[in-house]
Amino acid sequence: MGINTGKLTNVLQNFVTGTNDVQGAAVVTPDGLSLASALPPGMDDERVSAMSAAMLSLGERIGSELARGGVDRIYVEGNEGYGVLTSCGNDAVFLVLASKAVKQGILMLEIKRALEDLKTLLI
Repeated sequence: MGINTGKLTNVLQNFVTGTNDVQGAAVVTPDGLSLASALPPGMDDERVSAMSAAMLSLGERIGSELARGGVDRIYVEGNEGYGVLTSCGNDAVFLVLASKAVKQGILMLEIKRALEDLKTLLI
């Protein structure tokens, strides 16, 4: 049985529209291929997927070299907001883009909830 990308996309779209200050989300493979996305207009799925995979790979190497153990999350904080990468099982990464106004505790809770839904679709 393959991955149902339509259902993945629906979960992502519901997450983006139902979570305050979230601007986009994507599920990508560790190799940098997009499985599903709900990104802002003008963002290139392929480019975002490739960069997310590269950032995860580098983060894992840094965590290992600095003896910090496995990486749970990678944050990028910029002037316009946040990018959060979270492992979504062994075969996928969940990327979330949020505005600067987001309440981080609520965002982490919503990411955790969305991960539960996404992981059931990736089995």
